[in-house]
Amino acid sequence: MIEPFIGQDGRAFFAAAAFVFTLAAFAPYLRNVLAWRTRPQRASWFIWSVLSGVSFLGQLAEGASSSLVFAGAQWGGTVLVLLLSISRGVGGSLRGPDRLILLAALAGIVVWSMTKDATWALIISCSVSFLGGTATIAKARLDPGSETFSFWVLSFLAACCGMVSVGGWDPVLLLFPGHLALMYFCVVAVILLGRRGPAAPRPPAAGA
Repeated sequence: MIEPFIGQDGRAFFAAAAFVFTLAAFAPYLRNVLAWRTRPQRASWFIWSVLSGVSFLGQLAEGASSSLVFAGAQWGGTVLVLLLSISRGVGGSLRGPDRLILLAALAGIVVWSMTKDATWALIISCSVSFLGGTATIAKARLDPGSETFSFWVLSFLAACCGMVSVGGWDPVLLLFPGHLALMYFCVVAVILLGRRGPAAPRPPAAGA
């Protein structure tokens, strides 16, 4: 258990740190989207918006406390990026794999409603959330300049703080920040790899 070492004050500190890192991450990302320097992948952000909402509500149902600060901040920031991506993002309507991802998330919600157990909703949502991020990971690898690098680094730090703010080894509550930390790490890695490779043509502008 972590809580005996950090205590309630420690959990509150890491929850606050996760919130601050999240704000620090989304601020330049939103600014760059507005300036057309960053072009979010619409399908990924739509999927993340739905699933982060499910994860937040699932954690709330599971009795989370400090870790809800991070989950709530992520949900709010993700929805904002989604709204901006409608006019400033790349990628068209949801395709076959993306629809399957959303159907899987819906299945988690149905199981949740039938069993009254939020665990399944959290497990399914976090699993398919990572799958939904593969479109952004692929885009970042081919066109690293289309992403705000600092966003992914700061988001990774926020997710790590979010994991500590859980205050113990609760696998259900650790799922949300844990899968985000892994996904953000992957995006950081592919951006760095993409910068080392030959420049790739930027994808077509809005409406593609």
